[in-house]
Order: sequence, then structure tokens, then C-alpha cells
Amino acid sequence: MLFTAANDSWQPVDFVESFRPAGEAVLNGEDPVLASEGGWHFLPTIPYVYGILLWFGIPWEYAGRLVTVVADILLIPLVAKLAGGPKASLRALQYALNPLALLVASIHGQVEPVALVFGVAAFVVARGPGSPDRVGVTTDVVAKVRRGMAAYGWRTALHRVVGPGGMLHRALLPGPTDRADLKRAALAGLLMGLALCAKSWPIWLIPGMLLLLPHLRSRIVALFTTGLVPLFFLATLPIFAGTRIDQIPDVIDTIRDIRPIVGEWGWTPHFTGGDWALRADLASFGTNLIYLCVIAVVLIWRRADPIDMTTAILLVFMVVTPRLGAQYLLWFMPFLIARPTRFAWPAIIGVSFWAAYGYIYMTQFDTDTWWALHADWSRASIVLLPLLVLAMPWGRRDPAAPRLAPPVQTPEPSAK
Repeated sequence: MLFTAANDSWQPVDFVESFRPAGEAVLNGEDPVLASEGGWHFLPTIPYVYGILLWFGIPWEYAGRLVTVVADILLIPLVAKLAGGPKASLRALQYALNPLALLVASIHGQVEPVALVFGVAAFVVARGPGSPDRVGVTTDVVAKVRRGMAAYGWRTALHRVVGPGGMLHRALLPGPTDRADLKRAALAGLLMGLALCAKSWPIWLIPGMLLLLPHLRSRIVALFTTGLVPLFFLATLPIFAGTRIDQIPDVIDTIRDIRPIVGEWGWTPHFTGGDWALRADLASFGTNLIYLCVIAVVLIWRRADPIDMTTAILLVFMVVTPRLGAQYLLWFMPFLIARPTRFAWPAIIGVSFWAAYGYIYMTQFDTDTWWALHADWSRASIVLLPLLVLAMPWGRRDPAAPRLAPPVQTPEPSAK
């Protein structure tokens, strides 16, 4: 697919007009964010790789896709590790044959696989050895504080939580496996930081990664390391990208600036006639809706396996987001495939067919025909939203619930 896409007369507009200028900027010793005129509005980590491949003389149509295809191949064994258990190899095969992953990595050349390869690796490292099934929040701090207030008053209850020898103090004390735990946390944070350097959306993966770590000390270390990596790439722009120090504020402003383009997916195309539109009102409403829904999901799935909680976060994002490209739908794929739900495959097959129609069929036509097809294609995406809601791990909100419902068997009569 990489070979046929690289030799096709049609090339994705962002792949050519945004990603290539960023790689060429690195090759020319220029800042990839500013030189691409905002076409690349992330940290320069991936453009560094683009620049190296272009320096070797690899044509852009191949170089830009090599980055994503290699990352997607590396995701295959990582999905097996994420799944664990006797079906790990099956889950790896199912991801390897995932149509959407093949389309995004090989045709579009979008960098979602790069963000995912680091993000999934962070989950695998954070979980560490042992059973692949874990639980989330096991201590109800609010309930303990309420009981303490009822029994001792609020001053004493607060002291029992944050005072010397209190709950927080005990949680920060090193344990017998502290050194190994902190090393694991630092590595998981490093990987998650690299995921954030590829794109900004892996911030939604951080809660699940932190819950997979064994204790509060390790979570603090992981969170610190996660933030340190993007700061490193930002601070070293003058060294590796040729950015002047006085340009760094402009780089930050460009990275932070997200245009409110809506009308590609879900509920917003019905307000735009199926076309792209700059609608700040819809973008603002949808963004606030994302925050509210993600908070609700975290509360509902807080006790569940952190992988299930992460799957629910990513799926609810797809349902309520006001702006989405087809590549965004890859976010939840490794997690949902590793721990499939009852409606996982209808959701996966549905979004894959929708994306394939856009990537393969619509791109055969001229611009006017493409826009006409796009109007119906974008509005049709709303039928997939109920499937994504159903695919959420509703039956695994409680850690005591089984991963998959076992088949009902009729007991055989005992021999006499």
C-alpha cells in the first residue's frame, strides 16, 4: 500500500503542503513550525526524522510514509503485549489486518501511528509484569474523609489525610520495590512524553498510564518525566532546528493555535451542509462538551482496568468532538482491539468502511465532484456514533466484572 500510494497521482494535501515543508525546513536548518507557515503545529520531533530521511535522498512520497508505516508495524507486537493472556497473538494479528491502520499509515502518512507506538509502549511498561488485568482507583479518599469528619470533625479528618503520618504521608513512603517501580515509571513517562512530542492528543492517555503504576511516588515520577520530554524538545530548538531564541514564543503560539474547522464528522456536518467551515461557536461548544464527557467517563470507569477507562475516554471523544479527521479514529484501535467489547467489531468495521470511502473512492475524482461526495460522506458519519457508544466497555466498569461474558454451559450429570 505504501508503494502504490507513493506512486499515485493523488497525494494528501496535508502530507504534501504541511508535512513535507516541515521536513525540508529541518534539512535546511530552519524551524519546521515557522517555515511550514503553521502547517506543522506540533513539536519538531517527527520533522527531525523527516529531515534525516530526506538527507539520505529518499523521495518524500516514500520518506514521509516510512515513518508512519514502521511505527504501525511496531504497534503489532505492542498490541499483543497490551492484550496479554492466551489471545495476545490473535489480538496482534487483528491489529495487523486493521483496515483503518493500513489506510492512515500507508496512504495518508498521518503521524497517529507514531504517537500510538509510544503511547501504547508507555502503557505496557507502566503495567509491568504480572496479570494483564488490573484495577483502577481502589481507595475512596472522599468517603474516608467523610467518615473521618463524621467521627472526629473536619480538622482531625484533614489531619489524618495530609498531616504527619497521615494517608498522604504513608502513600509517599518508599516500599520494598521502590527503586524498580520508579525506574519503570520514569521509562513509561519518557515514552508518553515522546508520544506528546508527536502530537498533542496523547494527553488523553496519561490518566490510564498513571493508574497502571503501583503507587503515588511512581505516578509523580512518571508525570514529571512525561512533561520533561516536550520541554526538552522545545528548549533545544535553537540547537537542532536553527530557531532563534526570540522566535520560540512564536513557535509556542503557532503550536497552541488550532483553527476551529468543523464539518468533517459526527454532529457538526449537519450545521455546515457537509462542508468544512470555520465555526468558532460549534468548536467551542464541542470542546467544552469533550471536557465534560471525559470527566464523566473518568468518574464512571475510575475503578475499571485503566486500559478500559482509556478506551472509554477515546471513544467518547470521537462521539462528541466537533472536529475530526479520519486519522483520529485510529486513536482507540490498539486499546479496543487489545480488550474488545461486545460491539467492538461493528464499530471497527464501520469506521474502517467510512474512512476507506474517503481515502480510496472519493480521491479518484476532480475537486468539484470530491466536494459533492464529501457533503454526503461527512453527514453519513453520524450513523457511526451509536456504534461507538455501544463499543464502550460498559460491562467492565467494575473491576470484579469479567472481561468477557463466558458462554453458558449446561452441567453434565455426574457419573455414578
